[in-house]
Amino acid sequence: MGEIVASEIVDLLVIGAGPTGLACAIEAQRAGFTALLVDKGCLCNSLFHYPANMTFFTTPELLEIGNIPFSSPNQKPNRSEALEYYRKVAEHYELDIRQYENVERVEGRDGNFTVHTMDRFERMSHYRARKLVVATGYYDLPNYLEIPGEDLSKVRHYYDEPHPFYGLDVLVIGGKNSAAIAALDLWRHGVRVTLVHRGPEMHRHVKYWILPDINNRIKNGEIKAYFNSTVTNIAEDDVTLATPDGPVKLPNHFVFALTGYHPDFSFIESLGVSLDEANDRCPVCDPATLESNVPGIYLAGVVVAGERTNEIFIENGRFHGQLIAKDLQEKLVTV
Repeated sequence: MGEIVASEIVDLLVIGAGPTGLACAIEAQRAGFTALLVDKGCLCNSLFHYPANMTFFTTPELLEIGNIPFSSPNQKPNRSEALEYYRKVAEHYELDIRQYENVERVEGRDGNFTVHTMDRFERMSHYRARKLVVATGYYDLPNYLEIPGEDLSKVRHYYDEPHPFYGLDVLVIGGKNSAAIAALDLWRHGVRVTLVHRGPEMHRHVKYWILPDINNRIKNGEIKAYFNSTVTNIAEDDVTLATPDGPVKLPNHFVFALTGYHPDFSFIESLGVSLDEANDRCPVCDPATLESNVPGIYLAGVVVAGERTNEIFIENGRFHGQLIAKDLQEKLVTV
């Protein structure tokens, strides 16, 4: 198939159209530059794949980008409200967003990059840009357990809603927010839930209004929990755990392995960006400008923190666009 070629060069191409990527494009446009966003999924793809009834930990104003107010009747907005808000922001700024195009490779250098993409029908396109921002997040790449049976169709690494699991035996693996929220939601909708976590108790980072809830359900025996334990095997009808009291085999219909996610380090390295292996694989970048060791390539959002995915969220990542736009003003005005 022929490749679709973009004849014009944009000032900034942003890889990733989540809240941070949107903020980067908006701030670039407000500074007088042209911007284009490319995403392998839909607008705010990670948020779209959050649980359907998810409520944010934060308040609406801390999710705002582009000086557009986020109005919500709730103290803590939900997923649906956030998606609507970011759609309205994209519409207001008339952002040029190419959805469902995966970046295959990047060529060129500072001032003249070529970004090659492929759409859902394997059609190729390429775009030219003077500067790049990588704002790809981390939610698309789960941390795998690497145990027998993990590839079975009954194993899920994302939780959406409880209804399909009513009346069944479900194992939730993990001890942080996503595991606690899934276990509680499943239990409240008629699912027989068992939770297994390698730590001695639920993680301290579990949201303050969720932690006592999950602990009480475990204490009351409504949710069975195995701590200091791991899953060693997943079979069609059961799972096997390694516990302090020895191996335990449990009947099982579905498994939610909610063990966290990580950035696409392979893609980042393919761009020539170095990772600091001694510092949780944080990509090398200037903290004042967020420009990486590769001139003209910036990093934004959670990818800046490497494996420390609990350090950067929408609340602080949304300001990365301002740092990058300021640097663009100093470096692109002479182009």
